[in-house]
Amino acid sequence: MLREFKAGAISDAEAIKRLERSPYWVWTVMDPQSKLVVVVEVGSRTLAMAQRVVHQVTEMLARDCVPLFVTDGLKDYATALLTHFGHWRQPERRQDKGPRPKPRWMPLPALRYAQVVKSYRRRRLVSVTHRVVFGTQLAIEQVLAACGWTINTAFIERLNLDIRQRVAAVGRRVNTLCRGEEGLRDQMVLFQTYHNFVVPHASLRQPLPVAEATNGGSAKVWRPCTPAMAAGVTDHVWTLREVLLFRVPPWPQPQAV
Repeated sequence: MLREFKAGAISDAEAIKRLERSPYWVWTVMDPQSKLVVVVEVGSRTLAMAQRVVHQVTEMLARDCVPLFVTDGLKDYATALLTHFGHWRQPERRQDKGPRPKPRWMPLPALRYAQVVKSYRRRRLVSVTHRVVFGTQLAIEQVLAACGWTINTAFIERLNLDIRQRVAAVGRRVNTLCRGEEGLRDQMVLFQTYHNFVVPHASLRQPLPVAEATNGGSAKVWRPCTPAMAAGVTDHVWTLREVLLFRVPPWPQPQAV
């Protein structure tokens, strides 16, 4: 682009437009217990994308499963969660006369959702507040306390660091270009597979019942475990070659009219 600008092939406005930050956002959903990256999407920060991401989560859940959700302060998440985890409810009549109140779409009683709202001033974090959207703060804290956690987004923020380190297109202050939304999505899908199946997670390692001897080194006492293994999707650590050579069923082709 610099060469084109110096040669006069593009204008100042076109050069500035190309240098502007990409409008694409990376959406990720992770199970904090198994560290499994459940959903990866690329798109603008809109309600439609929030609905799309939550819909993909619901397709992977067991029937009647309503997990606890913790996100950042984007308001569209609440609408998307209410859409997928809601039901019609008939309000009680408050007076004897008059028409009956119309049914209302209400969140399921089991839905628990909290937000971590961060305030910035001059690009510096100045405050962090917790907002309970669905459920009660006590119920949410009880679920998290069973795992030794509190309301936070630390797991997904750590995942964002891994994404910036392994996907050059979303790294900060890099000269690597990504040709459009589809190209970025392909890179993110490859990262998702690599993270889930290839990279063992230190917090998921399992102690061996009997230490295994090694060639001249200390005995092996831990069994490496990937997020896919912790989630029960596979039983071994995959190699990158195994991932790239894995044959997947062909996608459904559109029927000819």
